[in-house]
Amino acid sequence: SLNSLNHDMTLPEFKFIWYMEYSHRMWGRAVGLAYLLPAAYFWRRGCLSPALKGRVIALCGLVCFQGLLGWYMVKSGLEEKPDSHDIPRVSQYRLAAHLGSALVLYSASLWTGLSLLLPQHKLPETKQLLRLRQYAHGTTALIFLTALSGAFVAGLDAGLVYNSFPKMGERWIPDDLLAFSPVLRNIFENPTTVQFDHRILGIASVTAVTALYLFSRKIPLPRRTRMAVTSLLAVACMQ
Repeated sequence: SLNSLNHDMTLPEFKFIWYMEYSHRMWGRAVGLAYLLPAAYFWRRGCLSPALKGRVIALCGLVCFQGLLGWYMVKSGLEEKPDSHDIPRVSQYRLAAHLGSALVLYSASLWTGLSLLLPQHKLPETKQLLRLRQYAHGTTALIFLTALSGAFVAGLDAGLVYNSFPKMGERWIPDDLLAFSPVLRNIFENPTTVQFDHRILGIASVTAVTALYLFSRKIPLPRRTRMAVTSLLAVACMQ
């Protein structure tokens, strides 16, 4: 199968792919140990509060689930489809689940770590501050959705379909945007639609982050919070 579908692949090219995959697995296992071993140590020493114990169990469970999802994802790419001569690839659904789980794990770890290292600011709960918090949560959800849509782009090689921006080829809205039936299938399985959605979500995310920054300038905020919002804008523009 590998021979017939990748007959022009050289041994060094195969080794590169193999070592990339091997390094990713080993790194994942090292991350798992970096969670589980210190967690067991601090738990045994009685360093964890009841609330923190719950978080630690959740994080350790999530890192194990992440590894399981990785195995499940790779397994999908090794299944030969008798009616297809396409290059074996992992399911874009499983790829999105694996990436989404990783983002949740990373965010939860960072949130937990920062909440332990830095004292929480006691700010007056004004209407403006509540609105800013709600808007920040909405922006977070939008960025998460944009990242997940990127997994579908990767899984379907949708980035290869159109390579011009802001137009897709000669058109703002490509002809084959809704080529699949039923219509809902296009969102997840049509490479053109997947790339189109990713572009729209990306632009929406940058716009939302810019609006969040401008709104935050009108509210008296601690220096640390201002730095976080400014950094978010800088990273969004760089991305």
